[in-house]
Amino acid sequence: MTDQETGIITPDDRPEMSAAPTQKRILVIKLSALGDFVLAMGPFNAIRDAHPDAHITLLTTRPYVDLARSCGTFDAVAIDRRPKMTQPRQVLALRRFLRNGRFDRVYDLQTSDRSNFYYRLLWPGPRPEWSGIARGCSHPHANPDRDTLHTIERHADQLRMAGIAHTPLPAFKPQECDLTQFGIRSPYVLICPGGAPHRPEKRWPAERFGLLAKMLADYRLTPVLIGTDKEADVLRKIVDMCPKARDLMGRTGFLDIAGLAQRAVLAIGNDTGPMHIATAAGAPSIVLFSRDSNPKMCAPRGHGPEAVSILQEGDLRDLANTRVFDEIRRRLNLVD
Repeated sequence: MTDQETGIITPDDRPEMSAAPTQKRILVIKLSALGDFVLAMGPFNAIRDAHPDAHITLLTTRPYVDLARSCGTFDAVAIDRRPKMTQPRQVLALRRFLRNGRFDRVYDLQTSDRSNFYYRLLWPGPRPEWSGIARGCSHPHANPDRDTLHTIERHADQLRMAGIAHTPLPAFKPQECDLTQFGIRSPYVLICPGGAPHRPEKRWPAERFGLLAKMLADYRLTPVLIGTDKEADVLRKIVDMCPKARDLMGRTGFLDIAGLAQRAVLAIGNDTGPMHIATAAGAPSIVLFSRDSNPKMCAPRGHGPEAVSILQEGDLRDLANTRVFDEIRRRLNLVD
């Protein structure tokens, strides 16, 4: 069912996607970005466990629809094109979606100015129970220290205040992955050398990743590179330095990354969304941070104390290869 004016799309209009007349209706809001979406997968499961018989809809943005469906948590997924105030018809259509959904409770996991505005769009008239930080909502996350908490702890604290006692860590279900379609043989290391184009300070230099790939190849570990065409220069430079690396640029969706990570002996990369996927999929991981992001607030979390190693340097150009190599050798028990 599609409303072309609003940008709200319910991908399926099958009968089982609609709530029964007596069924409780829940809306979960999580719009972006990739790493934040992955960190919300534990809360998604907690909400489902707390409302096992409810009809739960996720409101998200288009890139995360398949990821949302893979969770097995939601009865419906709605796409939000995040209309601007200069698009009044789309704003009014979004309001219709929120009001006509007749939601009993909303869990706002975005907790942004935009999602607070969605709460205000419900005026006038009765509003659903609302867990978030919108002024006047029924279940506010009233912790004054919320902005100092890691995203995982912040979500868990918010849900506790809404009556949900336990929130698990993010995790992916086992994903199918045919390594032969990518031309990969085990053992291999998954490498995420890119990152947001507007945040170059969060990237370890491509030449360092190239040296890393050569070192792995010397140990008969296949370096497997993932990224988009926006990272073509970085990936090309690494392959030029290490022809044994497998470049999967543009060939891996989010679920492909999860499947590859579940079979990798290690994942290593910058502070970027795919590393959150790799870690939640269970890959032992090494994540590289600069001063421009705080691992205490947003680092990937794995299952177990040794699941994730964080290496941080104020300027990633100053992060020495030897320090990264030593951590890889330790994690993989490599012997010279």
